[in-house]
Amino acid sequence: MEFMESSYDGDYNTGRMEGTGEYTLPTHTRYVGEMKDGMFHGKGVLHFPNGSKYEGTWEKGICKEGKYTFSDGLEYKETDWDYCDGKDRRFYSERCNGLKPAGESQLTDRDPLRAIPDGCYDSGDGFYDPSTRVVKDYDCNFLRNADDQEHEWIVRTCRKSWDEFIGHCPRGNTLEEN
Repeated sequence: MEFMESSYDGDYNTGRMEGTGEYTLPTHTRYVGEMKDGMFHGKGVLHFPNGSKYEGTWEKGICKEGKYTFSDGLEYKETDWDYCDGKDRRFYSERCNGLKPAGESQLTDRDPLRAIPDGCYDSGDGFYDPSTRVVKDYDCNFLRNADDQEHEWIVRTCRKSWDEFIGHCPRGNTLEEN
């Protein structure tokens, strides 16, 4: 396994991965769960490097049912996967009214977008002002004070009222570096 840059820490049976364990793939995706005859078999969770995860029930290496949770906490349950075949992530209004052409994609379920007050974020149920740590509804009525966890989530994932240039980060060519 070390030649394939993968690793396994767990139970074995006659030299095969079997029982419970943690298998790390070369992509740094980790499977934690039940194994049988060297394959994912039973309940297990795939943890992806970007913070998302897939919890499922596996049968001889094939997932039979499960739930995908994006790194921002949004979940796709198996009924959603059946509907969209697990290949897209669309808003409800897009499912009802269809997708817009390239370059006009929706950023939220609401179209047209709601204007965000200066210095604030759209938290999904209202506007968040990070300087006061207060969430107000879209009519500017007080909803709640944000705790540290909500503050971090909003600042990391929600739309903001301003644009910022983040620059270009070129990727090196690993063949030339060696």
